[in-house]
Amino acid sequence: MFSILKKEFNSFFASTMAYLVIGVFLLINGLFLWIFKSDFNILNAGYSDLNSFFFLTPWFFLLLIPAITMKSFADEFNKGTMELLKTKPISDWEIIMGKFSASMLLVVVALTPTFTYVFTVYQLGNPVGNIDFGSTIGSYTGLFFLTATYTAIGLFTSSLAKSQIVAFISGVLITFSLYDGFDAISTLISNDLPLKQLGIKEHFKSISRGVIDTRDIVYFISTIAFFLYLTKIRLDNE
Repeated sequence: MFSILKKEFNSFFASTMAYLVIGVFLLINGLFLWIFKSDFNILNAGYSDLNSFFFLTPWFFLLLIPAITMKSFADEFNKGTMELLKTKPISDWEIIMGKFSASMLLVVVALTPTFTYVFTVYQLGNPVGNIDFGSTIGSYTGLFFLTATYTAIGLFTSSLAKSQIVAFISGVLITFSLYDGFDAISTLISNDLPLKQLGIKEHFKSISRGVIDTRDIVYFISTIAFFLYLTKIRLDNE
């Protein structure tokens, strides 16, 4: 697994993919949070918190994570290297988890510079240090689980086709549907909470409050395991 992880992670930085993902993510966040005069601008909000960042990031990830994962298996199938990879003394699960971990690690690298936002908001508070650390830690925890879920979905869609574009579009559609679809349907019908809880957004919002509920953890782990298992089935049938 670690050999796959190392190979995949190095391949990101061997091309422009890693630099593009990290650069675009930080640039867009920086513009919305600190430059553009909008409701998301932290300097104009009047509150020392990162709610705007944690609201926007799941939407940015809807595009960025499928862009990271789209080549994971699609490129292997397209080049015919998947058969060669499966002849090596590693299991399908090791291949899947290696690619999963590499994609996750790249997103974590992209998120790391955003810790400077926490320090900045900490300094901007009145008095200095007036920031809800419980909510901030909970939100970063939620982003970790959100990243893992999006990555698992992205790997599955990448295993479905040889075309990276198809994998990207499929990944975006499925992650969008799971993130906002149930919430939107619930709002249109009857604002039904059980229906909302089928979607990712409700569980992300719950963790972001700073209270770690085992139901949210179980939801994310189950969703991740489900899509990784679907990927395993796809590889078995290849």
